[in-house]
Amino acid sequence: MKTDGDFRHESLQSRKTIKAFLEAVTKGVGKGQLTLSDAENEITLDPDGLLTLRVRGSRSGSDCRLDLRITWSDDSATPEEKSAPKVS
Repeated sequence: MKTDGDFRHESLQSRKTIKAFLEAVTKGVGKGQLTLSDAENEITLDPDGLLTLRVRGSRSGSDCRLDLRITWSDDSATPEEKSAPKVS
């Protein structure tokens, strides 16, 4: 059974810690299950099928930012198959 929820966490971390976190995300995506948790919250996500990846980087003066977003649909229903469009 899937349960809805939201997980948010923000903290200062070293490059080494962030590298380990990204490796864990990679491993979780590979096995099809990601469990995110901290002292206050936990959520499990099940990435499967085609996933959308969005990468964005920016720099403004001394402020730098990297955003990574992975999205997918948890809907287990098979999408309706449609025939190809015709041109005449």
